Amino acid sequence: MAVTEPAPAVPPAARTQNRPDRRGHAGGDHEGILRRQAQRESAARTYARSLPIVPVRARGLTIEGADGRRYLDCLSGAGTLALGHNHPVVLEAVRKVLDSGAPLHVLDLATPLKDAFTTELFATLPGTLADDARIQFCGPAGTDAVEAALKLVRTATGRSGLLAFTGAYHGMTAGALAASGGATDVRVTRLPYPQRYRCPFGVGGERGAELAARWTESLLDDPKSGVTTPAGMIVEAVQGEGGVIPAPDDWMRRMRRITADRSVPLIVDEVQTGVGRTGTFWAVEHSGVVPDVMVLSKAIGGSLPLAVIVYRPELDAWEPGAHAGTFRGNQLAMAAGTATLAYVRENKLAERAGTLGARILGQLRGLAADHPCVDDVRGRGLMIGVELVDPEAAGPDDTVPPPAPALALAVQQECLARGLIVELGGRHSAVVRLLPPLTLTDEQATAVLDRFADALAAAERAHTPHSPASHRATAPRNASGPSH
Repeated sequence: MAVTEPAPAVPPAARTQNRPDRRGHAGGDHEGILRRQAQRESAARTYARSLPIVPVRARGLTIEGADGRRYLDCLSGAGTLALGHNHPVVLEAVRKVLDSGAPLHVLDLATPLKDAFTTELFATLPGTLADDARIQFCGPAGTDAVEAALKLVRTATGRSGLLAFTGAYHGMTAGALAASGGATDVRVTRLPYPQRYRCPFGVGGERGAELAARWTESLLDDPKSGVTTPAGMIVEAVQGEGGVIPAPDDWMRRMRRITADRSVPLIVDEVQTGVGRTGTFWAVEHSGVVPDVMVLSKAIGGSLPLAVIVYRPELDAWEPGAHAGTFRGNQLAMAAGTATLAYVRENKLAERAGTLGARILGQLRGLAADHPCVDDVRGRGLMIGVELVDPEAAGPDDTVPPPAPALALAVQQECLARGLIVELGGRHSAVVRLLPPLTLTDEQATAVLDRFADALAAAERAHTPHSPASHRATAPRNASGPSH
């Protein structure tokens, strides 16, 4: 069960500007640090733009900023922090490694820490994959694991094509980005991902998923489709960046049959959905699907960089060095990951995420009665999305209202003003995403929902058609509120 963790104490120094040290740094100089970041870092920075905070301490759900304010973190490192910030079992695992004198950098050599990690990881794998799987340790980011998965199936099959889905997100390196929904130089065959709300066929539900599956079968079986038998299919069981869209279980099972019948390896990207996030240890378990390859990162490292692929042994056709990387042997991450995997398993946090997530989804759906801008609430477990729309802008032929990205941005900023960190996603950045840690308590969930509801009401008022503040997000205020 979830463990209630005290909020970090706020030292007096955190409430005032600190003097710069000899290097010119100012530990508590909130505005100065943000200014220097803007001057020094690249224009590609993302989270720092919408979340202008300077974290200095964190514990569980709570982050403390250099300005002395506390925030409830429902971003959790984009899903990385399954146990929240600085969980005691993670800190203990890391300290043990540091105190032991074990080497921290070992390339891909065997170590006791790696052996313990793989043993714990394999114990969690779905179905028959756990019996004789192979594992490839990749570079420290999930996108490198995606690259490894694509390279693996191409090597094993001798084919080069790839099937991927609209709305997908698999990373920012060239191969992973080419398989993602935002790719512009398309070298991958795109398939429709079923959506209940914004169905690409305009019908939604089971019928929409059936049409999506039929389209996939047609492309593969029609000799004039222009699509040859591919090296693999890559899919997310819940699209995260695409707008928190769970794949229907029957459709996932259909994709498994389609690929198996045609000897096409099925790759499931569990980078964000894994380690209990969706209410099962791995999201594919909802459908009972056992993929040929699983791409794993984020939470498996217990907050530290770690990425792997696990796959069926018959695919293991690589030559030595076919996929390598200097930082494949992150010993601290393996120790933290082992502790995290074991804690989630032993404390049944996946089941807890499913129960609490269903309750939160129900309460968020209740907001729709008083807020017409809330038109769809969806997700699985503690991977939740609220799509905001403009009901007044809907045309006569629209099956659903158009998205409202400006309103979503205002909601995010109003949340931050109330000490709540949330993320935006979806096709038009109109989906407010909640990814709290699996250790979230009932009390903390209530605090999150209260702050979200208050922020939603404030943003909606500012965006009424005749309001002077229409289409303008309010700046964060210095409101601290209770910490949990």
